[in-house]
Amino acid sequence: MALFKKRTVGKPGEWYYCLEHRKVEEGPECPAKDRFGPYASRGEAEHAMEIARERNDEWDTDPRWHDAPAGEREDD
Repeated sequence: MALFKKRTVGKPGEWYYCLEHRKVEEGPECPAKDRFGPYASRGEAEHAMEIARERNDEWDTDPRWHDAPAGEREDD
């Protein structure tokens, strides 16, 4: 058993979204592998999944990251 328990401490005003518990938390409560953040506000953390979906869509549709010429689909 460890003598000291290592705890991750965030800065005041940092907000996170826990993927496991699907909740917003001020300061990191859950392990880093289970959370998105930090976000500047609670409202921004509440929309973490929406933000991630939008970023994924941008990545998927960015022609700079695909080898196929514009207008051609890879599965054709």
